[in-house]
Amino acid sequence: MATRPKHRPSAPVPPPERGVKAATFRLLLDTAMDLIRRDGHVPSVAEVAVRSNVSRATAYRYFGSRSALTTAVIDASLGPVRALSSEHPDSRVRVHELFTQTFPRFKEFEAQLRAAAQLALEQWALERAGLLEEEPYRRGHRVRILGHALAPLAQQLPAHLHKRLHHALSVVYGIEPYVIFKDIWGLSDREVERTALWMADALIDAALRESRAQSPPAQRRVAAASTRD
Repeated sequence: MATRPKHRPSAPVPPPERGVKAATFRLLLDTAMDLIRRDGHVPSVAEVAVRSNVSRATAYRYFGSRSALTTAVIDASLGPVRALSSEHPDSRVRVHELFTQTFPRFKEFEAQLRAAAQLALEQWALERAGLLEEEPYRRGHRVRILGHALAPLAQQLPAHLHKRLHHALSVVYGIEPYVIFKDIWGLSDREVERTALWMADALIDAALRESRAQSPPAQRRVAAASTRD
């Protein structure tokens, strides 16, 4: 059973490839990245224009809203993460590969990821109140990324358990563990990564245990025998 997010994640507009337009795009994007790193929130497009010594009209031609600007910032931060894939036949190994390769990236761009989450929450409130005046920034690329990692388990788990595991891992994978473990518990970046991976393993183990418990007795005996072997 396919698992899809409620909304399609925001996709960045392809940047210009060369020339003055490419240089201007890069200047605006780098300025936005630096402002977020310094101030901890997504700046307005007008503020990025002023800091870049670019006219507001020019800046808005590249980024029509804070949502568009944030989409570009996060794509620049996590582009390599989103392109990761694995051919390993074991989902647990895939999940381990994913976490160990991408959590350092989350650490490097923590400020940008926090700011994007903050913008999404702000827009959620404005949208509920009917006050949102720009297209919303939609998160959710983790759905596809985790779906690839969990694909081999589709053969071992009932569809509803596979879907539940997919949902559960989406809470563990991303900026959210940093917000909880660092802000509330004061954990180091390394402990955040280790705890998140431990949680991922625990969720996979729980899904497999529940699947075995729900399987017919004959299948359970075969599974138990294969475990002993």
